[in-house]
Amino acid sequence: MHPEYITPYSPEQNGVIERFMRTLKEECIWLNLFSSFAEAKAIIEAWIHEYNTERPHQELGYVSPGEYRYELAA
Repeated sequence: MHPEYITPYSPEQNGVIERFMRTLKEECIWLNLFSSFAEAKAIIEAWIHEYNTERPHQELGYVSPGEYRYELAA
């Protein structure tokens, strides 16, 4: 499998990641004043963990990915 190159700054070609990056900036990066790279890394990693496990997602019917997985398994 080879990487697929897209036109820079073209959200219509890569909408999912563009939306994720916008959410990351709005809900995490712009709300924090980081004093070091290590602090930024820890806060962003914690936010990504929350995003992937606890935060409700519109595409999943406003349930968290964890809840969605549980519902699929039932």
